[in-house]
Amino acid sequence: MVELDVEASVTERLDDARLVQDLERMLASLDLDQPLLSVVLCDDARISELNASWRQKDGPTDVLSFPQQEHPVTGGILGDLVVSLDTAARQAEELGHDLEVEVRVLCAHGLSHLMGHTHNGDEDREVMQAAEVQLLSAIGSSGVGLIERVSR
Repeated sequence: MVELDVEASVTERLDDARLVQDLERMLASLDLDQPLLSVVLCDDARISELNASWRQKDGPTDVLSFPQQEHPVTGGILGDLVVSLDTAARQAEELGHDLEVEVRVLCAHGLSHLMGHTHNGDEDREVMQAAEVQLLSAIGSSGVGLIERVSR
């Protein structure tokens, strides 16, 4: 199950129902026992606050993941994803695709983190890249995940 919260300050708009449907398909591809995922769509100001509080980093980022479980994850409450639609919109424009695509790439990346994947070393990056591809494939996307994109 996916719980989606779009903060009032958000000016970019998505098809919320379609996003939830795609996130549900990503979750189904993981074969977890009754997974629950919370996703918050916010602006740069809000994600900057969270980035400073939780990661001690100034400025906005595209996606933050707040896992609720240790690896291996088997189901239940997975955690929270927070996506800045301001940053996602800028990245989408720079990359020449629409906001809908970028948000799904960011959600696949964040969900991979919730599943316990990291990108701290070469081997970890390869595993996480494969996880992102699996999640994006579940929604019919042949697009490039975030790990592959930043590795180019």
